[in-house]
Amino acid sequence: MTDAPIPAGSSWVRAAARGRALLPSRGDYAGLRRTWRGDLLAGLTVGIVALPLALGFGASTGLSPEAGLVTAIVAGIVAAVFGGSPVQVSGPTGAMVVVLVPIVAAHGPGSVVVVTLLAGAMVAAAGVLRLGRAVSVIPWPVIEGFTLGIAVIIFFQQVPSLASAHPSPAGAHSANAIVAAFQALRDLDAGYVPWAVAAAAIVAAIMWIAPRIHPAVPGSLIAIVVVTILVSLAPTPLAVIGALPGALPAPSVPAVDPALLPQLLVPAATVAALAAIESLLSARVAASMADTGPYDPDRELVGQGLASVGAALFGGMPATGAIARTAVNVRSGARSRVAAAFHAVVLLLIVLLVSGPVGQIPLAALAGVLMVTAVRMVHGGTVRAIVSSTRADAVAFVVTATITVAFDLIVAVVIGMVLAGVVALRSMSRASGVHREELAGDALPGDERIAVMRFDGPLLFAAADRVFEQMRAVGGVSVVILRMSQLEVVDATGARILGDIVQLLERRGVTVLIKGVQPRHEGLFRTVGVLASLRHHRHLFTSLPDAIAHARSHVRREAASA
Repeated sequence: MTDAPIPAGSSWVRAAARGRALLPSRGDYAGLRRTWRGDLLAGLTVGIVALPLALGFGASTGLSPEAGLVTAIVAGIVAAVFGGSPVQVSGPTGAMVVVLVPIVAAHGPGSVVVVTLLAGAMVAAAGVLRLGRAVSVIPWPVIEGFTLGIAVIIFFQQVPSLASAHPSPAGAHSANAIVAAFQALRDLDAGYVPWAVAAAAIVAAIMWIAPRIHPAVPGSLIAIVVVTILVSLAPTPLAVIGALPGALPAPSVPAVDPALLPQLLVPAATVAALAAIESLLSARVAASMADTGPYDPDRELVGQGLASVGAALFGGMPATGAIARTAVNVRSGARSRVAAAFHAVVLLLIVLLVSGPVGQIPLAALAGVLMVTAVRMVHGGTVRAIVSSTRADAVAFVVTATITVAFDLIVAVVIGMVLAGVVALRSMSRASGVHREELAGDALPGDERIAVMRFDGPLLFAAADRVFEQMRAVGGVSVVILRMSQLEVVDATGARILGDIVQLLERRGVTVLIKGVQPRHEGLFRTVGVLASLRHHRHLFTSLPDAIAHARSHVRREAASA
């Protein structure tokens, strides 16, 4: 009498357990007594590295450096606590800048907060719906092509900051970064460019030299400090960040214009897709860099979604997991989420204590930091490995990078995945085939009237017609044994073709026997009608010798009748 409620109760228990797995727990800090010193040191290092990047990404988006800094602080803490990776560092990233620039141009800076809020809710919902494993279907060449395209865009987005102290407002230039860069060069300020290029060159030189002195030297921060000091000592026309608030802004719910909301849904979905992809890729890379424990992709999406929602409440921009900062975190000794949280605390202390000097950083210096960052995103060895691997992978890589630069990041990923999927399907279809086998043992009279046809590899829709034509060519026999034990994967089209093959042969008067249907295929074969196409239910065998013996009996009866 108590059997009925058990399944319902157990489902509630499983649902509750899944829900708890998406939330923070004491287990997140189980080893903190051993790791806290290394975590704090790593957090301090990442905070120093993240400062110029946060300022630069905020300025490059068309918002303000403050927006990038606020995002790094708020999202950094929220994602560290609620995310699924123990070492992931979150904040504004170059890939997100690439998406946000056209949104600012089309809908204005005020739209970014609303887009951030919507996108954060979408990402969190994806985590609740257990969609975190979806990123594993993106092939490596597509990811690297996507990264190369982003790097190119980030580099060219900095050109307007070097061409004039007052770059044209969003919308005045093309939405394409390369075209906009040449438009900015067309309108450059000849008196400003030498100073800006010199500042960016000093930054690039220091960032190139610093890691050769010691890997732990924060080259970007040192470069920013050096250029800022030089600019303060000598009068220059270089534009600076300007006054920054000495505290975080008060949180508030952004005002949403109902008439504008439908126009922002598609941009928000694009931002959400990019945030999910980049965050999960970064978390996966971090998990492979050090033994910091597994990451939960669904919880990571929930954490990143909440991070963007939190950033929106403080007037920030969308946040994602940052691969470069996460790598610095791991290499600096981080072993728990305390390191990522402390990096946000370091940035908060900078806002509270030294916002005045930070406001004097030249924008050209930030452009130099981002240009070097873009160059470092591209690894020559990786590009050579992909281009030299297979033609299909090379094409997927080049096409994804080209579409990323020319059109849209998400479109590039989708097209790259489709292209890679088509190539993979083509390769799988080539692996499938039908081969005639010789009958085992001593030949008997009439064996030439028996054909054993072995199906190999997957039988998918892409190979179905070719397999059908191969079987159509079989002739001069009385019995055909379809050997299925080597068949790997079958889809509905492949199963339907098998039924058509059976019917074709039976119409010719050829007896069809099927041997070795695997249990995983049997349900599909029955549903599609493959087994029902057989002349008799006893024409289904599990043993090849039994099938051959039955075939020989058919041949003998046919000979006797003749």
